[in-house]
Amino acid sequence: MALKTPNTQYATLALVQILYLNPLAAAPDRTLAEIHRDLAVAKESLSAPMAFAIMGIGPIFAVVVLGLTVARRIANPWATALIYLAVLTVGPGAYFVASFGAGMSLADTYGISGADYSPWARPLYFVSLAAAVLLVATAIVGARQGRFAPPSDRVANAT
Repeated sequence: MALKTPNTQYATLALVQILYLNPLAAAPDRTLAEIHRDLAVAKESLSAPMAFAIMGIGPIFAVVVLGLTVARRIANPWATALIYLAVLTVGPGAYFVASFGAGMSLADTYGISGADYSPWARPLYFVSLAAAVLLVATAIVGARQGRFAPPSDRVANAT
């Protein structure tokens, strides 16, 4: 069973965008097989292994944080929420790095820019922006409510 966290869904959409949707939008008159053939003739590729490696960092990190939370190494649910939101916030940077090789290969092969041609990168940016807003809001609310104090301080302040 696949782990369905926002981080894995984000990475999955990014990979589909990099390896499928954007190439088809960048060369709309070509099939994906034709695009791969054109790239091979030009000695280029979509750099799939690199894209998988880079976009896999977020989900791996999310699984590690989940494991630490379950093992009670991270006992504060507010801290866990902040970590997950922070990972989603840096998603556009990971997407940019993961898509750079594919974009440049398409640019070199077809004489186009290396930018996104498919609109499906926009939801990634929206999710990251929303995560950044929630990160700030969660940090402010948590700090005001004393949610980040050590457990002994929270008990003493509650009385």
